[in-house]
Amino acid sequence: MTKDLSAFARERGIKYFMISFTDLFGGQRAKLVPTQAIADMQEDGAGFAGFATWLDLSPAHPDMFAIPDPSSVIQLPWKPEVAWVAADCIMEGTPVEQAPRNVLKAQIAKAAELGLNVKTGVEAEFFLVTTDGSQISDPADTAEKPCYDQQAVMRRYDVIAEICDYMLELGWGAYQNDHEDANGQFEMNWEFDDALKTADKHSFFKFMVKSIAEKHGLRATFMPKPFPGLTGNGCHCHVSVWDNDGANAFADNDMPFGLSAKGKHFLGGIMKHASAMAVITNPTVNSYKRINAPRTMSGATWAPNTVTWTGNNRTHMVRVPGPGRFELRLPDGATNPYLLQAVIIAAGLDGMATNADPGPHYDIDMYKEGHSIKDAPRLPLNLLDALREMGSNEELQLAMGKEFSSAYLKLKQTEWNSYVSHFSRWERENTLDI
Repeated sequence: MTKDLSAFARERGIKYFMISFTDLFGGQRAKLVPTQAIADMQEDGAGFAGFATWLDLSPAHPDMFAIPDPSSVIQLPWKPEVAWVAADCIMEGTPVEQAPRNVLKAQIAKAAELGLNVKTGVEAEFFLVTTDGSQISDPADTAEKPCYDQQAVMRRYDVIAEICDYMLELGWGAYQNDHEDANGQFEMNWEFDDALKTADKHSFFKFMVKSIAEKHGLRATFMPKPFPGLTGNGCHCHVSVWDNDGANAFADNDMPFGLSAKGKHFLGGIMKHASAMAVITNPTVNSYKRINAPRTMSGATWAPNTVTWTGNNRTHMVRVPGPGRFELRLPDGATNPYLLQAVIIAAGLDGMATNADPGPHYDIDMYKEGHSIKDAPRLPLNLLDALREMGSNEELQLAMGKEFSSAYLKLKQTEWNSYVSHFSRWERENTLDI
């Protein structure tokens, strides 16, 4: 594990460091610091005006400092003279409680107090589009069922292979790449890891994919639903919990689905808080065009709209594909890498503390027979509904931290207000002649 960033720079020939943090809206913020200054930055941090980013701070607040975490440092494979390093935000010597990486670290500490370590893996889907974002980048990618399309993935080989080569070089354990269910859409997978490491990798992955796409004259987007009629960008998250002895605390082959009592209660917390979690797992106005989408061109949205769980069945919000883990299929491409992990842990730990029951499982095809389930909660229909769900969920707010919850809900409400004050083309087309 790297301790001295100056020594790391000397060994690798690094000229600059990107000291990076992620704000509440998932925006990646950084300062480019010459290696000659990194020793001071490692001790004192790089200074930022927090108000200038999406944090609930004012221009009158003192400087916020981003302290680089040397264990996260990554030399850019496509620009080796630069290294990226995730940072923790402090103000006047105290952690900024609303800063997403700090929020996640607080949840990891709570799990550690119980002798538990949460491990996760993400499936971050993205589209490769034209530089103006108006259409997919490959005009030949027109199949009605394009998922796993061999020709289409090879037409984007230069981009996909370059990214995968870099993940292999970084030791992430990349193991598969595919064309996804929408035209122009791709997914790349790497091995699961401790929640903080997964969040750092997820954050860097988005930066890397966008950078390599730009290098090839394209644009990558993780927008939840960039095109009507096509499957949206999900960010499915696989979750397991391990004890101090390295044993999977979720695994019990004598229990249904191979899920232990702890695992079942953790899942119960996810089910209990799902509608409120949505404001974090699905954080934009556009998000609700994915989870409440009509049938797509391929025949299925692959996104949930109801709070249900199942075994190995992809039409539900939670899938238990095998012993000792489950897959949360709710999150989308806009989710904040750090807050995603934090809210899963917060909800799950609350479920364990309250012995939450996930309720009955269903084996049906939710896309065809979902209407037959009358008592399962529906997921929020829009961002405002999600805000109200979180706003009325005192348990989850407290679990995530009151300072964070207050800041996040305030800024997201402002975002919603901005959206509804926008005059759209649809309004004019449907109202002008009323």
